[in-house]
Amino acid sequence: MMMTINVFLLLIFSAIPAWSQTVLDVCATCHANATCEDKPNGSGKVCNCKYGFVGNGITFCQDKDECQIGASKICGKHTTCYNTYGSYYCTCLAGYSPSNNMMAFIPNDGTHCQDIDECRITGLCGEGGRCRNLEGSFDCSCQVGYRVHNGAEPFHPQRDTASCKVVDCGQPTPVEDTVLLSITGTTYGGMATFGCDEGFVWRRGHNSSECRVDGSWSGPTLVCEAECGPVPFLANSDVVWHNRSVVIHQCAAGYHSWRGTNMSVCGTSGLWLRATLTCIEIKPPINKLLLHNGNCLKWKAEKYEEDTELYKVIYFGFRDYQRSFLDKGQHYLRSKDDWLRICLKLLPLTNYSISITAVTARFTVTITANTSLTVPPAPVVYYTEEETPVPTLRLQRSPNTLDPISFYQIFVLPVEEVLMFDCASPASLNPASRTQSPTEYMTAQLVVQNLATKVNFTVGDGFLYGGFYNAPLESGNTYFIVLRVVSQWKT
Repeated sequence: MMMTINVFLLLIFSAIPAWSQTVLDVCATCHANATCEDKPNGSGKVCNCKYGFVGNGITFCQDKDECQIGASKICGKHTTCYNTYGSYYCTCLAGYSPSNNMMAFIPNDGTHCQDIDECRITGLCGEGGRCRNLEGSFDCSCQVGYRVHNGAEPFHPQRDTASCKVVDCGQPTPVEDTVLLSITGTTYGGMATFGCDEGFVWRRGHNSSECRVDGSWSGPTLVCEAECGPVPFLANSDVVWHNRSVVIHQCAAGYHSWRGTNMSVCGTSGLWLRATLTCIEIKPPINKLLLHNGNCLKWKAEKYEEDTELYKVIYFGFRDYQRSFLDKGQHYLRSKDDWLRICLKLLPLTNYSISITAVTARFTVTITANTSLTVPPAPVVYYTEEETPVPTLRLQRSPNTLDPISFYQIFVLPVEEVLMFDCASPASLNPASRTQSPTEYMTAQLVVQNLATKVNFTVGDGFLYGGFYNAPLESGNTYFIVLRVVSQWKT
């Protein structure tokens, strides 16, 4: 029997990509501004951005701005920081220089900025200037004999317009009766020499003068006297001009030229013919003004001649407690007396402004015065005896609003054996003593402000007056009627 055997060959192929058989090259993926370095654990490579760059090392590495943290932190004090691509550099501020003498530096080697001593440069402050070094700068002041011009000290010549100029005193001025003989210069330290003018003799003092640091000459002290001797002195006067033979006088401040000549002349005999000028003190035409006895003005008239002066007196009076009140008036007085006095009719309790004018001299002076309440005069009392059942009293008050009388009190005293009445303190006003003196009583109290200027009061008419009963008088009796005047002003 024929057997056929079929053999099948199974071929299995596995397709594996070629790249999976190659190890990945990390370094080939690093950014241009990165370096490929070993990992710290030795497990492979890693891309790190170079110094001066920041990023992931593969897709980007961008410039790092080192200056953003501040120049003083990265470059040190007195510096300016400049960022560059991938790096930075530092420079020093004006007034400072780098310790390595390089204009630009990176302080990784200890380079720092140090102060520049500008004063090492000669003439930096100009002629007459004195230089002072400061931290990071300098300033200037002037030496002795120089003063600052167009500015103030200290100054900076590169920023300010100020400079130093030599002190110049100018030409010296000769003192009285002297002439300039020689001079070495008008600037600081210059010397001038003087001598006496013709006709004068050097008596004392030194004759040299020096230009001082403040720009003035120290005056010479030499005294040159005329042949007639020292210039004559007149009381209360000054010498305004003179030479060796003539002197002109003038009254000093506060004094008036009254009489006489103002010229003194050196005579041929060698003696001065003195001026006769009289200088008297200037005083106001109205002086030492005062209010006398609260009503009269008194003052001293200051006059240079025995002239008659016309005085005008004007016064105004006001009262704080009476707004509508006004008292005014004026008086004229013509007199040649030295002391004057005029009395005005000033009202009491009034504020016055009083002015006096000397008309010819055109001078006015003003004073203020506050008048007080005067003591009221004792009333005039007339005693009469009348036989009438209803006696009448005639009372009156002042039309002035400042009547010193406050009110009237009328007392009735029956005539008995011995009569005692105290006007200062009537017994009938004392409640405790009324029972002891039943015969004395007050029959009325009249307030003056409620009365007319003239009032007739009938005693015993049976009415009430001020709370007091005006009891009828009994027929056949004899009475004393007492009128008491009371003043209760507050001062």
